[in-house]
Amino acid sequence: METAIIELSRRSVLCALSGSVALLAFNSSAAAQTIVKVSLWDKGEASMDGMETAEMGLAMAGADMDMATMGITVDMPEIPAGEITFTVINDSQEFYHSLSIAPVADVATELPYLSDKMIVDEAAAGTVARGKELRPHASGSVTVELQPGIYILFCNVGGHYVMGMWTLITVTG
Repeated sequence: METAIIELSRRSVLCALSGSVALLAFNSSAAAQTIVKVSLWDKGEASMDGMETAEMGLAMAGADMDMATMGITVDMPEIPAGEITFTVINDSQEFYHSLSIAPVADVATELPYLSDKMIVDEAAAGTVARGKELRPHASGSVTVELQPGIYILFCNVGGHYVMGMWTLITVTG
């Protein structure tokens, strides 16, 4: 009878250990993912006023970001490399917005911009991820594997980027 109790105890211990190992593996992979909260915002109905003359994109001459009527805010401007999930909310009352992510080799160099369409040329910019357009108050997410470097988050709805709707993040090694 004692042998059966000892065998049952060994089985219980082995089951408990294998369950713990699986749980540890799950928790360590979940912990490795970084979640960044992103707000896409604008200043309301008049946000697009002056779009024809706006030049507030990255490194655009004369950009005065204090005059931006649209923007992107993140809760973590510096994040570790790896799998990143950007949870996005469109905090606008009026406009659809989107989130695109591209690497930046030099912050003093403009992104390739198609002025006739009023959008960033995402292929030429090397965009690594793009979320869908979100209606006002809608939310979504974008998950991407990022290597160390500087990245730009921008809205590529026509005219929004040059109205100041972008921000930089740093991905560390």
